[in-house]
Amino acid sequence: MENAKDAVFELTDAAILSPSPNSLAELSLSPVFRRRWHSVYETLEDFYPSRYKLMEVYIKQITLNQRPLLVGDHSGWLRPDAVTLQERTYEHTPGRIRVNQPIGVVFGYSTLAYIPEEKGSWALPLVHQRINGEIQSRGCVARRI
Repeated sequence: MENAKDAVFELTDAAILSPSPNSLAELSLSPVFRRRWHSVYETLEDFYPSRYKLMEVYIKQITLNQRPLLVGDHSGWLRPDAVTLQERTYEHTPGRIRVNQPIGVVFGYSTLAYIPEEKGSWALPLVHQRINGEIQSRGCVARRI
């Protein structure tokens, strides 16, 4: 985290504390984001963490004296009105859908996380990737392992 450290943390706090932000502009209005609205975009442009440095930090969190417990997850982000976006798929979605059907038009995301076998409820997401229509979630997680 070389550039824009403080702004990134304030933006993260704004995202966590906002009930359901609909836009970046809405996040810029949060009381914890003490900068002006255009700073949201500058923050995101300036902040680009090294994937390899982050993975090194993540790996240090994994206890090597036991067999690691890795968990794969698939989530869908509803995109029913984005008819021009390619790679949307029809998937089971237990969220809010207009017609009360359990199927929605989504972008699929696959996550691989490390779960410590100690007491607690935290997970360390190692990889998070959008899935296109041709790749199945199971295959995506299997390749990451």
